[in-house]
Amino acid sequence: MATSLGSNTYNRQNWEDADFPILCQTCLGENPYIRMTKEKYGKECKICARPFTVFRWCPGVRMRFKKTEVCQTCSKMKNVCQTCLLDLEYGLPIQVRDTGLSIKDDMPKSDVNKEYYTQNMEREIQNADGTRPVGLLGKAPGTSDMLLKLARTTPYYKRNRPHICSFWVKGECKRGEECPYRHEKPTDPDDPLADQNIKDRYYGINDPVADKLLKRASTMPRLDPPEDKSITTLYIGGLGDSITDMELRSHFYQFGEIRTITIVQRQQCAFIQFATRQAAELAAEKSFNKLIINGRRLTVKWGRSQAARGKDRDKDGVSESGMKLEPVPGLPGALPPPPVSEEESPANYFNLGPSSSPSVVNVGLPPPPGITNPPPPGFAPPMFPSMGPPPPPPMSMRPPGQIHYPSQDPQRMGAHASRHGGS
Repeated sequence: MATSLGSNTYNRQNWEDADFPILCQTCLGENPYIRMTKEKYGKECKICARPFTVFRWCPGVRMRFKKTEVCQTCSKMKNVCQTCLLDLEYGLPIQVRDTGLSIKDDMPKSDVNKEYYTQNMEREIQNADGTRPVGLLGKAPGTSDMLLKLARTTPYYKRNRPHICSFWVKGECKRGEECPYRHEKPTDPDDPLADQNIKDRYYGINDPVADKLLKRASTMPRLDPPEDKSITTLYIGGLGDSITDMELRSHFYQFGEIRTITIVQRQQCAFIQFATRQAAELAAEKSFNKLIINGRRLTVKWGRSQAARGKDRDKDGVSESGMKLEPVPGLPGALPPPPVSEEESPANYFNLGPSSSPSVVNVGLPPPPGITNPPPPGFAPPMFPSMGPPPPPPMSMRPPGQIHYPSQDPQRMGAHASRHGGS
């Protein structure tokens, strides 16, 4: 039998009066200092329809005001947040959590049966120590691989944004920047995420968000062990600056004997080498897409052998991480290979054939103006007249003397020509 806020005070001793709500970190907001309003028996619970204490607050700047939607009894029965109805441990919908833990919690939905079930659960909550959930959830196994893969490790504050301004969508909003609602294009109305029901989320049926996450879990990649049986090393990425050697060892020691742990602080990664291949495979299976240390989700991959790394380095245009490198424009092409030896392949600077011999080539040029009868070919004066005395021998072939610097050489800077001209 449902109750209301009117004159009917039936079963009023079971109405809820709380001092602080049960919230997740996302709904609470990133500001550690917030102001809440508390209204005793302000609303009916949207699940059990009993009056409860309503809390209302703003989780941050440019965020919408939020309030509790269900009572604390309904929240404790499912271990969910009073506002978003997501699991407090994994941050996932109830349908995803129950599927991962293989729980089938058939709560009654009629008014009389629901009130009787709620009273029994309240009695169980009072007798519990508060460290574990009650009901079937408290009897479930500790964890699930699928839940560890899908669990959210950091708060998602984007969920607290204001709703879209309906006046702006119609082009009639006159508030401008002072409008507390978002001026963005709405999503597709046919999107299943646009139609969500709080009761379906609580009972874990027909939840579009849960269906999307379950489809993602079915298509998530897996880590296959390499064919080389000598590889017993795992690559751990995304360590950050806070994760230490002892924290890695305390997690991976349970899978087998660890030979070495090497942390590369510059790359924020680590290499863990196990003593046996069986221990490495067990660690990879239990940690892939599930390893969370100090609130950070770490990447787990298999290491590579020395031969595989050498082959990767020999590949043209492929980096060590396997990424294809684009050629840099403007760089010269590859140089030809050098000759085997100077005796087998002598220098050929003029690209002459092997049987041809160098010869003098006379080039016929038009006569200069003023000359009517040009000389026959072969009897013409040299094309390039002598430019002076022959050049001096190189420094290595000169006799030893007192010249130590090029500026002191009399053969340079016209000193030789001036000497001849003076004589």
